Amino acid sequence: MNKDNIKIIFPDGSIKEFPKGTSGLEIAISINKGLAEEALAVQLNESIRDLNYPIDEDTSFRILTFADEKGKEVYWHSSSHLMAHAIEEIFPGAKFGVGPAIENGFYYDVDIDKTLSRDDLIEIEKKMSDLAKESKPFIRKECTIEEAIQFFKKKGDRYKLELLKDIDSRDEKISLYEEGSFTDLCRGPHLPNAGKIKYFKLLNVSGSYWRGDSKNTPMQRVYGISFPKKKDLDNYLKLLEEAKKRDHRKLGKELELFFFNEISPGAPFWLPKGMVIFKELENYLREVLDSAGYQEISTPVLVKKALWERSGHWEHFKDYMFIVEADEETYSLKPMNCPESTIVYKSKLRSYRDLPLRLSEIGRLHRNEVSGALGGMLRVRQITMDDAHLFVRPDQILDEIRKLLKMVNDFYKLFGFEPSYNLSTRPEKAMGSIELWNQAETALAEALTVNNIIFKLSKGNGAFYGPKIDIQVKDAIGRSWQTATIQLDFQMPERFELEYIDDNDVRKRPVMIHRAIFGSFERFIGILTEHFAGYFPVWLSPIQLVVLPISENHLEFAEQVYNYFKKKNIRVEFDKRNEKIGYKIREWEIQKIPYMIIIGEKEATSKNLAVRQHKVGDIGQFTLESFSDKLLKEINSKVLNIN
Repeated sequence: MNKDNIKIIFPDGSIKEFPKGTSGLEIAISINKGLAEEALAVQLNESIRDLNYPIDEDTSFRILTFADEKGKEVYWHSSSHLMAHAIEEIFPGAKFGVGPAIENGFYYDVDIDKTLSRDDLIEIEKKMSDLAKESKPFIRKECTIEEAIQFFKKKGDRYKLELLKDIDSRDEKISLYEEGSFTDLCRGPHLPNAGKIKYFKLLNVSGSYWRGDSKNTPMQRVYGISFPKKKDLDNYLKLLEEAKKRDHRKLGKELELFFFNEISPGAPFWLPKGMVIFKELENYLREVLDSAGYQEISTPVLVKKALWERSGHWEHFKDYMFIVEADEETYSLKPMNCPESTIVYKSKLRSYRDLPLRLSEIGRLHRNEVSGALGGMLRVRQITMDDAHLFVRPDQILDEIRKLLKMVNDFYKLFGFEPSYNLSTRPEKAMGSIELWNQAETALAEALTVNNIIFKLSKGNGAFYGPKIDIQVKDAIGRSWQTATIQLDFQMPERFELEYIDDNDVRKRPVMIHRAIFGSFERFIGILTEHFAGYFPVWLSPIQLVVLPISENHLEFAEQVYNYFKKKNIRVEFDKRNEKIGYKIREWEIQKIPYMIIIGEKEATSKNLAVRQHKVGDIGQFTLESFSDKLLKEINSKVLNIN
């Protein structure tokens, strides 16, 4: 090998030599010019770099396109930079917070003297288009912190100055990215040039605070989306329109399930119909847990500060807790159930024969989420958690996690969800020894592997006390939602000195497994409402059936039908209003009731039923018994009735 060459290892395992300093773009061109056109960045070992980055050492090499998650991230990050450039052109003196890529698109927090309107977003889009046509390169420039401070002082951007002052090492080199006349403080990487940003849409503006703290300066957060191909943008915008129709806040109010009121921000008011769904899920969950050997407990909502200090929550989670002063003591509304489950565990001496001990708790939690982060049922302050804590011997970990993974998978199949799995590892601010963390992470990875579950590594996203398996589901229109979690915890048993007596009469530490299947009732019901677009499966539907007499002449038989189904414990309504049948049908269709029974002269005479199904229409004539059997079978088997 020429000493001036480097070895590039491609994804298929092949190796090729290139001169030192060769860029990713040059390597891409050497492979295929079409691939080079689609290339957005390169992955060198574990690092993502600009296409123009000079490669000086042997490395694995992968070209990233928009088909890759990391490629999308680079594309959207550069789009955010281009949007900031356009804002600065239109509003000279604008100051900028942070502008990251997010799961779907990008945003930038800006501080300007004007409240941005829809017309302003259109103007910014036009300016972005003009700038993109210039195809100016994104140029990375390294400098010292002091040089960067002088640059942003001159520019008058106090937010960038604050970020620079927070960097611990004053000798550290940092990077600025220049695109045309706009320069930003940024680690990168970025696209080769702004011309690669083809099709974009600025979606909305929301309020935000600098660094997410309501005590800081209010800012405006501008959201956008971008794609290399127009058809992808068009499809995404259609998806957004569909999502608007499915918005759980809108449907919750229209279908009389739940609503929110400023009297209690972040806490839903459950209405009778919404409580039907809540209770059905609760009943089903209890059936599943009872059959799996869980024991249900309930622990206090208001707890002394001492518990949270011992558990580590006071140090790591205090900002999200509601603090209460009473009897010259400091208390907190519980944000978690886990510390109190350790108190239950310690309430008696445990033997190795008692383990695994599976304690479930459907309890109310309170978390002091900042008001700007609240979002209907998806982000609330009052949470009903379907929690469980399992205390196991080390030799039982794999089997218990295997059972949990099967339980989660079976549960989500019931709703037509396909779960995907992430292994979230030790965060920067973590509690406990690295050795215990490594042991826990290895155990979770092994559990996923032996169960043949494909998973992604989510570095640094574990809980402060332990790593976790985060489970996401995709809904009916392809959106991903974070739902269940399985967390392995060696820390809490240490902190609370939990013990069991083994078969040699030696005291040992149990291992604690935290798990939730819904995540929370609020969030899960919000997701279900959007997934089903308010048209719930029959077993969950607040009203399963409505009886509609065509005229007063048919009221007697219609009432008999109503009473028949009522006695079968079917949730049935009787609409005897003096309205035209077409009007009543349309009204109940809007309410997304699964089935309607229409009673006219023919039905009153034959004693048969004319049945309509939501989204299908007339499905024929039934006897009372045959339709009752059909309906009860659907309810008891919990079938999906989406068309």
